[in-house]
Amino acid sequence: NTTFFLSPQAIVLVHWLLTVWGCMAWLPPSYAWGNFSVLAVGVWAIAQRDSIDAVLMFLIGIAVTILTDIIHFGIYYPLPEGLSERNRDTFRFSAGMAILGLLLKPVSCFIIYQMYRERGGDYNVNFAGFPSVTRNRDAYQSIDQQDQTTSSANPFN
Repeated sequence: NTTFFLSPQAIVLVHWLLTVWGCMAWLPPSYAWGNFSVLAVGVWAIAQRDSIDAVLMFLIGIAVTILTDIIHFGIYYPLPEGLSERNRDTFRFSAGMAILGLLLKPVSCFIIYQMYRERGGDYNVNFAGFPSVTRNRDAYQSIDQQDQTTSSANPFN
C-alpha cells in the first residue's frame, strides 16, 4: 500500500488548498472552475477505488490544467499598480501558491499514473521521442487464427 503522501486523498487535499490560496487575489473564476472541477473528478477516483476510468479522467484533467494554468498565469500575472502594501503581500502569496500548485502537478500526474497502473490500466506511455499512447494487446488472440483443437470435418460437433 502507498503512504498517505502518495495517495489520491493527499493529492486532492494539497491541490485544493493551493487552488484556494491561488484564487485569493488575482486569478479569474475560470481558473477556479477548471481546477475545482478536476479535483471533483479526483474525489470520484477516491470514492470508487476500483474504477480505472475515474483515475484516467483525473490524470487527464490534471494534465490539461497544467496547460490552462500556464495560460492563466501568462494572461493575468502582471501586478496591478497602486496596491497597498497589504494587498501587494496578498498578491505575492496568492501568486506563489498558484505557481507552487502548477509545479506540483507533474509530480501528481506521475503518482496518479502509477495508481492507474495499479488499478489495472494498461496504457503504456512512451516518453522517448514523440509522445504516443499505445495499448498492450498481447493478451488478445486474433480472430483470424483458428484453434487447431476444435477444427473438425463437422462444425456442429
